[in-house]
Amino acid sequence: MELLIMVYACKTSCAKSIIGVLPYFPYSKQCKMRKRGSIVSKLLASMMCKAGLTHLITMDLHQKEIQGFFNIPVDNLRASPFLLQYIQEEIPDYRNAVIVAKSPASAKRAQSFAERLRLGIAVIHGEAQDAESDLVDGRHSPPTVKNVAAIHPSLEIPMLIPKEKPPITVVGDVGGRIAIIVDDIIDDVDSFLAAAETLKERGAYKIFVMATHGLLSSDAPRLIEESAIDEVVVTNTIPHEIQKLQCPKIKTVDISMILSEAIRRIHNGESMSYLFRNIGLDD
Repeated sequence: MELLIMVYACKTSCAKSIIGVLPYFPYSKQCKMRKRGSIVSKLLASMMCKAGLTHLITMDLHQKEIQGFFNIPVDNLRASPFLLQYIQEEIPDYRNAVIVAKSPASAKRAQSFAERLRLGIAVIHGEAQDAESDLVDGRHSPPTVKNVAAIHPSLEIPMLIPKEKPPITVVGDVGGRIAIIVDDIIDDVDSFLAAAETLKERGAYKIFVMATHGLLSSDAPRLIEESAIDEVVVTNTIPHEIQKLQCPKIKTVDISMILSEAIRRIHNGESMSYLFRNIGLDD
């Protein structure tokens, strides 16, 4: 709301251009239709455009398609070069590492990292997310009636087969290797902790977690400190100084340089293509 009010104030003061810099785009996970839910990212994009924003600079959107919600230019910068540099400089034996996707959904990002580091890839498959289930959603549809024909004589709704959680498996060899789990957001750490436990059982001797946005809300620092994870590396798109005091395993990579360069180039009317060099399609 503060951002929208400031943007609108600039618009009513006849500003020539209003550029928003949001390193972490809020509500970016709510960018898909789940059952009959709302797409909150679209609402946020519409509000920003209506308030008067003329350009948006952000970093590692949860889904690149969110850019299509805006009718203004959007520069979706990438943090992967900074994270790759950290792996090469701060992990001494990174050649013995394997890039891990904690779910098939993040396999493309893991593949992008693995190809540029010339490393192997592993994917953890199983334990389907509970967020998709009716129990969490709170709405049981179709209605639980004994006789469907009682609703309408000619109506016959086919019964939906409930999802069954497959047994958890690791596709790829992690035995005696350093496991590097990559993702874009780390907030609720339960899935990362479960992935770390699975990798430890499969023989991984060190586990790193790399993510762009470190929300680390609630008890995340304490859970990370007590877990099998050796190090959590996030960028400073979100301030997390308090979390770092609570958990020394959390490390920060500074990405302010690319944001400041993006602001300078837009202000001077220079090309932005240089900031997207060597960026893969799946990054």
